[in-house]
Amino acid sequence: MAPSVVALADRYGRIATDLRVSLTDRCNLRCTYCMPPEGLPWLPGPDLLTDDEVVRLVRVAVTRLGITEVRFTGGEPLLRPGLVGIVAEASALTPRPSLSLTTNGIGLDRLAGPLAAAGLDRVNVSLDTLDEDRFLRLAHRRRLPDVLAGLRAAEAAGLTPVKVNAVLVRGINDDEAVPLLKYALVNSYELRFIEQMPLDAGHTWRRDRMVTAAEILAQLTGAYELLPDPAERGGAPAQTWLVAGEQLADGNPARVGVIASVSQPFCGACDRTRLTADGAVRSCLFSRDETDLRGALRSGASDDELAGLWGAAMAGKPAGHGIDDPTFLQPARPMSAIGG
Repeated sequence: MAPSVVALADRYGRIATDLRVSLTDRCNLRCTYCMPPEGLPWLPGPDLLTDDEVVRLVRVAVTRLGITEVRFTGGEPLLRPGLVGIVAEASALTPRPSLSLTTNGIGLDRLAGPLAAAGLDRVNVSLDTLDEDRFLRLAHRRRLPDVLAGLRAAEAAGLTPVKVNAVLVRGINDDEAVPLLKYALVNSYELRFIEQMPLDAGHTWRRDRMVTAAEILAQLTGAYELLPDPAERGGAPAQTWLVAGEQLADGNPARVGVIASVSQPFCGACDRTRLTADGAVRSCLFSRDETDLRGALRSGASDDELAGLWGAAMAGKPAGHGIDDPTFLQPARPMSAIGG
């Protein structure tokens, strides 16, 4: 008999159907909006969920809690040795969730094919600049050619539509909205700009230094005609527009999106739940509270018990991230430890 499914509902009536799973806190870049140049202390190996534990918790989420979308994140998930096997196990679940990956693209030229064969549906690749010197300033590594090679490999492997995530940082790449969109259109990628969020390890984020959605759109509309997207947004974080006169290689209309997490938060329609690499449930990216599943799992908890703990954690989800509240406190964990 199939297990009964209990929706991951919170007290505001939102139901989580989108699971973000961090597979590691490690990364091979040092992006300024995420971590310091010298890196961070990584989680000890025994603290990380094993491959089998990740798969079990994903199975609980899909078969007992109604999760329909699973996104693997990091840190940098391509650094997880068991990634292909985890994807294969997740793709074999019934019902089968849609499977995606958020990555910086380094190593994707080698892994795109195996990941596609394992059942991965698509990828989001971070690309903040097309200039090698600016890439070095942003990421403290000269790896732009590797990222571009990863994008090409993803397209060739059929991990489409390939989505590109870009963060504009004032004083470094804040003039690249139009060049990045042109690059995406030429290559039939779907571009999403993301407002820089207060998730850096050094807690140096300042709202007045953030490049806002309005500024990004002002750049884009100066070069392209953007039309309202008739597609249903639902709980998607990005507000999207059609780029007039442009289409993807498959004939679908070209779109560009902006994730205005800070200036125009979409918390009222949020449908996400998050699992950290060390097995903690987070109801919100900016939450300061977590629920430990790893301890329960390793103490012999049943799937029903794990589902109950997960459900209780999500029931207490806050109404919104509260960045505009004077009492807002940045979460202790940076983005690399939470998962994107």
